[in-house]
Amino acid sequence: MKGSNHLKTNLSPWNRGKLVGQKAPLKLKEIWAIRVRLQIAGDIRKLALFNLAIDSKLRASDLLGLRVNDVAHGGKIAPRASVMQRKTLRPVQFEITQQTREALAAWIERNRLGAEDFLFPSRQHAWPHLSTRQYARIVKNWVRDIGLDEVNYGTHSMRRTKASLIYQRTKNLRAIQLLLGHTKIESTVRYLGVEVDDALAMAEQTEV
Repeated sequence: MKGSNHLKTNLSPWNRGKLVGQKAPLKLKEIWAIRVRLQIAGDIRKLALFNLAIDSKLRASDLLGLRVNDVAHGGKIAPRASVMQRKTLRPVQFEITQQTREALAAWIERNRLGAEDFLFPSRQHAWPHLSTRQYARIVKNWVRDIGLDEVNYGTHSMRRTKASLIYQRTKNLRAIQLLLGHTKIESTVRYLGVEVDDALAMAEQTEV
């Protein structure tokens, strides 16, 4: 009996220390806090990765699988790109803002990357490009460096950030659905958690 009691007291819940549910998107001031730190540090690689992650709204596997010719044509970074999503096997388009184009161009030029090269090659020989695990560690470092609790953030935070900001400004779910490449609007609603947020906002504005 002692042994069984001892086992019970040492068992920990599977989710202890973990946040169950979706990771939080970054706020605008947090985006700029990370971006400025990377600019000051002169970290061209991570600045290009950060900016493209925000703009593209891609899942980690799709983002890290991008090649130079996915975003550049004729030696210039395109203002828009289209890629096939691995999860859904459906194409999705995204914009590449001026600051992202500049960061990508600087990164590609410094590393002399060719058209068929991965945009973010791994520094470990076992991987042809940055792995999702390596990317996750980078994201954790980004949020930790600006004083956020890393438990609440992850690679999906990067995918959700711009989509959440666009929804807050426009309330256009259909547009967000297209930008995220969701096949069903219900997926977009669940992904953004907008039903709960909007319901609470309406409740707060209603006096009884």
